[in-house]
Parts: sequence; structure tokens; C-alpha cells
Amino acid sequence: MQQSVCQNRINMSPEEYEDIAATIRSFKGLAKNCAKMLKEKYTNVPVNTLYSILSQEMERKMKFTSHRLLSQNKPYFDIYKEAKSGGEPVGILLRIAETIEVPPALLARFVLKKYCEMKDDDSKLNITKLLRDTTLIEEKDLAYEIYLCVLYDPHYGPIADTLGISIGQEYETALKTYVTERNIPFRDEEYLKSRGYDKTPDIKLEVPIAVNGFIVNWIESKARFGNVDVHNRYVKKQFLSYWNRFGPGLVIYWFGFIDTINRTSESKFLIVDNFPDNITYMEPGTFGALSL
Repeated sequence: MQQSVCQNRINMSPEEYEDIAATIRSFKGLAKNCAKMLKEKYTNVPVNTLYSILSQEMERKMKFTSHRLLSQNKPYFDIYKEAKSGGEPVGILLRIAETIEVPPALLARFVLKKYCEMKDDDSKLNITKLLRDTTLIEEKDLAYEIYLCVLYDPHYGPIADTLGISIGQEYETALKTYVTERNIPFRDEEYLKSRGYDKTPDIKLEVPIAVNGFIVNWIESKARFGNVDVHNRYVKKQFLSYWNRFGPGLVIYWFGFIDTINRTSESKFLIVDNFPDNITYMEPGTFGALSL
């Protein structure tokens, strides 16, 4: 498990991050093709790091443009029907998504909503079910178009959601393996929630450890890249709650982070990109000798 999640350590400068982000923002086409381009251009950056930054940039872009690109007056369903009637080959919705620069699965959801409205059934639950199982779509040509959109979208839709959950669980499992192998007693999130805690880190140490002199009471695993916006959201929604309840802790951004975010964490939590090597175990009489 350790070998499957370990990668080159990467603390990225703001300048390097902005260069990658600018490259993504200037790319025209599907995210799948952008990912391939990034891999070829930034050979010194781990692939998972590049893909994570790409996902964040796509999320940021859609936050500001999806309401305009996918507004109710956009006739994408009609464009699809006209193209199909005109004998265009399969992949019509994929080509539309590439032209308007939206994630294919997001366009598929928009088209499905129009399709369900025509059938007097526009419930979100039904649309989600259709996206997850396109065999339920009565119009088989449309079903295949929707299937292709889901299949070719690594950032939105059912496949992307499943992959995200799977990767997150893999790294949480790896974290528990690291801690167990080092004989560090801990309680996991499931145990803490069973005891009534609402916001809980992935691991709460039974006995604190120290990493380079920094006392650690809890550890949080994040299988993504830590840019400033992502980190600030986590600080507000999670990390400060952990610090208020349990004291200082450790945050692992497995795919790297912008090195400036460590400077703003003060003494509340330490930011790293892998499980630390330099661990000091607490023993009677040593607790007071370590400073935060």
C-alpha cells in the first residue's frame, strides 16, 4: 500500500503553480486532452499533481461560467437532434462539449434535463439515475451519447465521483497503515463519530507525536493538491474545528501544495506532502520539553 501512494515530494512555488494554471486556462478543448498535454509538458511534476490541479481549475471555471454556458435558453438538445437527423456520427454531444468548453458529463446532465422535461419528468433524482445507468434512457441513440459523455469525463459525473471516493479511501487506508506500522496508537473517524463528535479528522492520536519539534494530536489525509483557495476552505470548514477541539495537528496533501500555505498555518497545523520520517514519540517527562 505504501508504494502505491508514495510519490516524489513536491512543495510547489506560487510561480510554478501559476504557470501550470495559466496553461490549463489557455487550453481549448476537453479536459481529457488537456491532461495529456500537461503530462507531456511538465515531465518533472507528478501526474497525480497535474491532474489534481486540472480538476481544481475546471471546478473554478465552471463555478463562474456554467450558468452562462448552460442557461435554459441554450438549444443544445435541439442541436443534438438536428445533428442526429443530419446523419452525423456518434459523439455529437462530446463534440458540442468540446466546442463550448464544458465538461461532457455536465452537458449530458443539461441535455437529460431537457429530455426529461419533454417527458414531463424533470426530477433531479431521475436525471442522476439516468446518468448512472444510461440503459434506462428509452431513446437508445441518446443513451449512447450520454454514456460517451460520462465515460470521457474524468472530472464530472458518476465515474469521476466514484474515482474520487476510491482514491480518497486509498490514501486514508495508506495513512492508517503508516501509523500502525510505527506503533502509534490512534482512533479513526468512524470511532470518533460513534462517540458523538460531529467534525472529526481522519485520525486522532491517542498519544501525541512530534514532527520536527511540532506536536501533532491528529492527522488529516487529503488526496489532492493544496492550493490557496482549497486550503483556506478546509481551514474554515475543518482544520480550525479540529484545532479547537484537539489541539495542533498534521495535514497531508498527498499530491503536493503551494509552499506559501505552510507560512500561514502558524502553530495550528503542519502541512506536508507525505507521511513524515522525522517522528519523535512522546515519553513521560518529555512532553514539556517540546515546543509548538
